[in-house]
Amino acid sequence: MTEATKKQKIVIDPVTRIEGHLRVEIEVDEHNTVTEAWASGQLFRGIETILKGRDPRDTGLIAQRICGVCTNSHYRASISAVENAYDIVPPRNAEIVRNLISLALFVQDHLVHYYHLHSLDYVDVTSALEADCHKASEIAHQWHKHPYNCSQGDLAAVQEKLANFVNAGRLGLFANGYWGHAQYKLSPEENLIHMNHYLEALRIQREVSKAIAIFGGKTPHPQNLVVGGVTSVMDMLNPQRLNDYLFIIKDMQEFLKRAYLPDMKMVVAAYGDNIKAGEGRGHGNFMCSGGYQLSDDEPLFASGIIWGHDFSKTEPFDDTQITEEASRSWYADEAPTSPYDETTEPDYTDMNADGTLKTEGKYSWIKAPRYQGQPMEVGPAARMIIGYVKNAKAVRPYMQHFMDETGLELMDFSSAIGRNAARAVEAEVVCDLIFAFVSELIENIKYYDETTWTKYDFEALPLETKGRAVLEVPRGMLSHFIRIQEAKVKNYQAVVPTTWNASPKDGQGVRGPYEEAIVGLKLADPQQPLEVLRAVHSFDPCLACAVHVIDAQGHTLSEHRVNPIATC
Repeated sequence: MTEATKKQKIVIDPVTRIEGHLRVEIEVDEHNTVTEAWASGQLFRGIETILKGRDPRDTGLIAQRICGVCTNSHYRASISAVENAYDIVPPRNAEIVRNLISLALFVQDHLVHYYHLHSLDYVDVTSALEADCHKASEIAHQWHKHPYNCSQGDLAAVQEKLANFVNAGRLGLFANGYWGHAQYKLSPEENLIHMNHYLEALRIQREVSKAIAIFGGKTPHPQNLVVGGVTSVMDMLNPQRLNDYLFIIKDMQEFLKRAYLPDMKMVVAAYGDNIKAGEGRGHGNFMCSGGYQLSDDEPLFASGIIWGHDFSKTEPFDDTQITEEASRSWYADEAPTSPYDETTEPDYTDMNADGTLKTEGKYSWIKAPRYQGQPMEVGPAARMIIGYVKNAKAVRPYMQHFMDETGLELMDFSSAIGRNAARAVEAEVVCDLIFAFVSELIENIKYYDETTWTKYDFEALPLETKGRAVLEVPRGMLSHFIRIQEAKVKNYQAVVPTTWNASPKDGQGVRGPYEEAIVGLKLADPQQPLEVLRAVHSFDPCLACAVHVIDAQGHTLSEHRVNPIATC
């Protein structure tokens, strides 16, 4: 048997419990260790093309359709890019209202990601049926003095609900999991506590949507942002609307502190060996653009760059160092290019005859963003690590407290579970600081500062200009670049968090963060590559999702087949 035939290729398509369509192919050796990986976005995003020729003031409403989840993030980035191009500065009240929506989205996103999209990589639903509810309640009290809805009766009710699912022979959304996999480590009681909070998180995230809609008009796809400010003036001035918003945020804060954080500490304790082994660790290049200025001029997030896990120093972030290339992506322009000058011309070169990705050619609809020519990891782990290293007032105390309680070190956050831990810490940081922004808004109104829009004369603005917005959003750093000519959009590019993390290899053959995090993993069972899903899910993948193609006559346009094993 040759070396080549000892390796087998595993295809995971689609990767489920994410937003959008992601395909991952891995190559494993005879010891079931991953030796190479390819991450492929399977959807083409054409919003940039649609935006060409449009009035710049309309870009926000169109650009938010890039996604069905991060709608406000793209909406705000697009509006801010146009404001940057025209040098329009929105009033402080508008900035605060925008922050109240964005930060509520942060916490909602983190809740949904952990409980509903990722926790079942660590929580065995079927095991919870065997739990002793009295013992489970006692365990919950070990992680918090007042655990969220964890009385013996609460837990028994959840267990009965789960049993009804199983006894009815329809696991529904819990079907197709790798239940019973050898790598699940939580006890039946710990699994039951998690499932209790899984169900409760469904209610919490729904309520947070209402909070977002108080200022955004609706969600997803809010309507309140305009170039120069916001339109939700009466909502901002109505005490009842502010109270409604605060009531929901307070409810969410209770859940974070009494359920989410204790559950995360429980997972960190159970999977400590996986963390210390560095499972899911990437290149160690972290990037954060910073932002969300507090009233004392301190930013919530500190900006900076960390290279190769060197936590002794950070470099300043400079957005002019961002390029994208498509040497391994299905686009025509291959060389590294500034987003201002990129094109979005498709160049699809298909797959291999056996249906696998072309490992030596183009293999993804995702481009390869690079900072100073290097792949970068963005997201909560990057923000919390950089904030800690830079001694950010809003971040370091929370990180230090979590590290003291769990025994984690900074390096440990650069792992699959570590990214989740960083996300939980960030949820607490963000939720607590929402109240500071509300207080500032109320203070402004009290002193008759009710301005929410900066007036401008569009006809007097430059006909040719360019601008960009670089923001931190739940999944990581988001940037929109716009070039304007004859008062119309000449070129537009969005470099999104998942583009950074799900990047394919570049022209130098350097892997993207997903791929780097997967290589080196040892699979307990190649038929059930749970370890790969843990690494990929830890980044909170969110691929373009808002464009869905249907045939009005009901004809099938395409079919997707899950084929976990293909041997080469």
